[in-house]
Amino acid sequence: MLSALRCRAMIVVVGGLAISLLVGIETSWGRVKSRTADIYPELELFADALSAIESDYVDEVKPKDLIYGALQGMLGTLDDHSQFLDPDTYNEMRVETEGKFGGLGIEIAIRDELLTIVSPIDDTPAWKAGLEAGDRIVKIDGELTRGITLTEAVKKLRGEPGSEVTLMVLRESERELLDIVVTRAIITIQSIKDVKILEDGIGYIRLAEFQEQTPNDLNAAVERLVQDGMDSLILDLRNNPGGLLDVAVVVSEAFLERGQMVVSTQGRRGNQNLEFRVRNSRGHIEEPMVVLVNGGSASGSEIVAGAVQDNHRGIIVGEKTFGKGSVQTIIPLRDGSALRLTTSKYFTPSGRCIHGLGIDPDVVVPAEDRKLREGDDKSKDKEKDESQTPVDIFEDLDPKKESKEPDKADLFATDRQLAVAVDVLKGIRVYRSLGRP
Repeated sequence: MLSALRCRAMIVVVGGLAISLLVGIETSWGRVKSRTADIYPELELFADALSAIESDYVDEVKPKDLIYGALQGMLGTLDDHSQFLDPDTYNEMRVETEGKFGGLGIEIAIRDELLTIVSPIDDTPAWKAGLEAGDRIVKIDGELTRGITLTEAVKKLRGEPGSEVTLMVLRESERELLDIVVTRAIITIQSIKDVKILEDGIGYIRLAEFQEQTPNDLNAAVERLVQDGMDSLILDLRNNPGGLLDVAVVVSEAFLERGQMVVSTQGRRGNQNLEFRVRNSRGHIEEPMVVLVNGGSASGSEIVAGAVQDNHRGIIVGEKTFGKGSVQTIIPLRDGSALRLTTSKYFTPSGRCIHGLGIDPDVVVPAEDRKLREGDDKSKDKEKDESQTPVDIFEDLDPKKESKEPDKADLFATDRQLAVAVDVLKGIRVYRSLGRP
């Protein structure tokens, strides 16, 4: 994949920072020449300002610093996702594509001019610390994030594994500010988190992120469930921030028929208007399915959910998705820096724009207040409880019960969305038993 990064331009899923699909970018000199009359006076204005700074500013400033600052400002006027990447930041982005990096384990975006958590990634420091999708990061180590760019935020959030960062977050659902300390770690992401039969032949797959190995992992998960007697499936995409575009398309192909539309992109130029259709008829599963989504389901997750919904392949259950559906093209520059430029937007098979809108589920099920870790956040034993890893907790149990599956009644009681998904599949089963299509 890293060799692909040397090509002239690449499409990436918004915020995923993982390269997805190579595209050719033609240099539009003709268009530039046709607009020279409009651009040249503005370039003269820029040159005048640059000259004034170099001659009259109180301190001496390196020309490259001035140009970099101008590029950052210029890209910052476009949208929340277009950025100028200096060489160091561009190299960091390429490191992320390897799937292993130091950090907190959160996907972030700028939403309503505020630094917003799209989703904490399962089993990462951010997830264990209790950060939630939709949290607004107000401060990082005491510094306000007002006006911060994604590039600047990433630099502040990363650090040596084992070091701590303190985040002040605004949790709008609770209308309060929270100080949360997160210990950085090496982040290694597994795309498939959980595979099991819930009950009565209902299979369950928790897909956490779209990576290169996800299609193979999904195939293995489906085969395992089929062997265990699966006759329907729940695909859990909650808090899945996305990832590789082409992988999201391949995942969708596992449930759709040959020729059906998965997603399309539309931009100003012809080579940005693309359609992605099912190219094969492998059809790993034709049984009834439910896709679980929430506010942390973004980008690639929305592509899969939209394809399933618009092609009437399954039922979408949960909460409105995040709405992250614009496409960035990475354009390397001659000095090792790069532009990340928004060039198009995603559209579902029916033509719905994902960006800023998200996908409304067929069955809306609000999530209960999350008490994910070990008890109420205000408990006096919180510090002790949160110091325990899942392994520590299991070791505290009776050894005879260590391998015992959690009681299904308890599972459904604490996960209302999953319980509704199971009920929906049972309802479909009853409906079909009556001879309905």
